[in-house]
Amino acid sequence: MLHDPPKTNPSERRQEATRLQTGALVIIAFAVVLFLLVQARFILISLATAIILFSLTSDVINFIARQRIGPFRIPSALASIAAMLLIATALITLTSILLAQVNTVLVTTLSYTERAPSAVASLFGFLGPDSQTAIFNALQSIDVSSYLRSAAGQASGMTQASVLVILFVGFLFAERIWFQTKLHNFVGDEAQAARVGKIIQSIIHRVNYYLLVKTVISAITGAMIYVLASAFGLELATSIGIITFVLNFIPNIGSIIATALIALVTHVQLGDAATTLAIFAIAGVIQFVNGSVIDPMLMGRALRLSSFGIILSLAFWGAVWGIPGMFLSVPIMVMLLVVCSHVPNLRPFAILLSREGLPESEKMLDQPIERDLFGQDMRDE
Repeated sequence: MLHDPPKTNPSERRQEATRLQTGALVIIAFAVVLFLLVQARFILISLATAIILFSLTSDVINFIARQRIGPFRIPSALASIAAMLLIATALITLTSILLAQVNTVLVTTLSYTERAPSAVASLFGFLGPDSQTAIFNALQSIDVSSYLRSAAGQASGMTQASVLVILFVGFLFAERIWFQTKLHNFVGDEAQAARVGKIIQSIIHRVNYYLLVKTVISAITGAMIYVLASAFGLELATSIGIITFVLNFIPNIGSIIATALIALVTHVQLGDAATTLAIFAIAGVIQFVNGSVIDPMLMGRALRLSSFGIILSLAFWGAVWGIPGMFLSVPIMVMLLVVCSHVPNLRPFAILLSREGLPESEKMLDQPIERDLFGQDMRDE
């Protein structure tokens, strides 16, 4: 006996069609945004870096403006000019140092090109002579010069990016005094504008705190690795220390790459497996203690992000923006966590992004997450 198909309500059909249209629009919008992120990556990376530097310096400006010289307070405009000059000088200096170290590494790598394949292949001697020979042949077939030219080209683009970042930061400082007025006029409602302002300040404070702690830990780690490399007489001790400092800003995998790098340089230069193992073990202990013990202890509860979320953010932004995206992945994740925490429909995403499933609440907007590295409460006056 045949049964008639169930009849559907016209309103249900319209709702289903609406859901399908909404889903299609979301997919199309994501594809368009992803396309724009990839095509405009140079400008967007520079802009994101400028915004982070500007927000980081805003807390410094507020700290300087709170200071007094006798009966007078330092004007905010003077503090802004000083901060702008500081950013420009720091970026140019850092770019010059990195370019010099990249040039040193490239020149030294060329001198290591002939002996590197045999040194690396010897590490796999326990697999047997056939495997060692196969690895040696595979390494010899790699065109090192093409990779070096590509690395040199990317390094030269750092100067252009630094100039663009300085210009962006300068215009942000010029607009700084009008931000509150623009926010109020944009939102319209005074209470809503105050709430949005608190969310923005929460993002700025958490990103700044992350960057300040990460800079201190990375500097200490880089210095310790430099001392270790110097103690064993490695030619690239300074370069390895600076590269370790930079790589430690990449979450999780940065420290692994830095540890593998110093072990590889040691084995290629000295050719002694015991020395290589000793340096690898010491560097690993340094990275573990600084990155897995001291770093989380200083970060505190407010910045406990999901480890799996960090890996996903690292993979996504690394695929979209390359190495710069890896450096920016955690600040972007912090921003998303704070925003999603205060949008009811997006709060499930905030729960997934937080380590313990406890994203910040409305009450946390009125409280500082920690005391900053200047010893001041991280709240606006």
